[in-house]
Amino acid sequence: MQSLKERPLRIGAPQVEKTFVCKGEVIVFDGFLSVYIESNLSDQDDDDTQGLLPKVEKGEDATRLEINANERFSRAPARYVEASLVKKLEELGIGRPSTYAPTISTIQKRGYVEKKINDGTERKYISMSLLEDNVEITTKTEITGREKNKLSPTDIGVVVTDFLQDNFKDIMDYQFTAIIESQFDEIAQGELDWKKMLESFYKPFHSGVENTIENSERATGERSLGNHPESGRKIITRIGKFGPMVQVGDEKEDGIKAEFASLLSSQSISSITLEEALELFKLPRILGKHEDKDVKVNIGRFGPYVQVEKTYASIPKELDPMEIDFDTALEIYLEKVKQAEANKIKSFEEQPDLFVLNGKYGPYIKQGKANFKIPKDLVAEDLELKDCLDIIKNQPKKTRGKKKAKK
Repeated sequence: MQSLKERPLRIGAPQVEKTFVCKGEVIVFDGFLSVYIESNLSDQDDDDTQGLLPKVEKGEDATRLEINANERFSRAPARYVEASLVKKLEELGIGRPSTYAPTISTIQKRGYVEKKINDGTERKYISMSLLEDNVEITTKTEITGREKNKLSPTDIGVVVTDFLQDNFKDIMDYQFTAIIESQFDEIAQGELDWKKMLESFYKPFHSGVENTIENSERATGERSLGNHPESGRKIITRIGKFGPMVQVGDEKEDGIKAEFASLLSSQSISSITLEEALELFKLPRILGKHEDKDVKVNIGRFGPYVQVEKTYASIPKELDPMEIDFDTALEIYLEKVKQAEANKIKSFEEQPDLFVLNGKYGPYIKQGKANFKIPKDLVAEDLELKDCLDIIKNQPKKTRGKKKAKK
């Protein structure tokens, strides 16, 4: 026999409990066709004479004390962590122990998934209570969607997956991948000719690639959000060259240059609303002045940042660029200046845009936006302006591998 607190939680159907008094016992019907006695048996020993129900007689009325009903929502499947993903790969027969770690590492490096900490969102639900002949309806709140270090798909991950699913259904099938893995084992054991195996795979795959190149457009995950309330130009969200973004207008359609804004790290092209998109175009925000220079907040290719003239300082992920205040932004900027001064080895009055700096991989010369390596036989602290200019002038040109001519 289980007390109310000892019952396992049932998920997946509305939970409606009805409570009755019968022969002095409190009887609870929980909506799942199970009846039990509500009692605390933690301090009692099991007794064979005790039953789930007290002795009742045919036609006897049960007195209703209270009926409670709570609104419940279906739950989405839980996202994977690294351990549960490996377990799923093993169940599907995909990969082997030596490939699990590189696979999980690769999809994170390429930005297809990311580990996110989601504090969840507040959701309202309705609770109803029938006591005697009175029905009381109240609205309560709960936190839903709380996640920590789960592997969550990014916008580009979703777009790439949808593209592959639309154009390479056979290869995206779990069974296909498992079969290929088993064929690898057969090749290793000498039971299958590897040339025939590759031929049977490559010919239809090559044909599919050629057909995709000819007939498919670039996948961007484009989604229409509506029209701008003032200009009437259409607003879309999609994957751009530098990641998820919002676009206002299309120069090809209306002849006016389009406007662009990057999405915040907490936003997604699949869920961003028109109102949220319009907020992004309020950037850059000018928060005030420091030494007669504007302190701005904006979002760029590498995320939100504080800008003062040509100095850029990244804003930490936990801060919202739409809400950050002047004092916090100034603190971020001054910390960046302090760090830059600490990394500065030498500067020259004759050429104010030329510096000898200490970087992540050692000392280097910076002129404007270009960086130059310092030869290993030279000491950075001893370099004069003439030495730096000679290094810049004699810097070997970067070479790229030439494509081999097709036979």
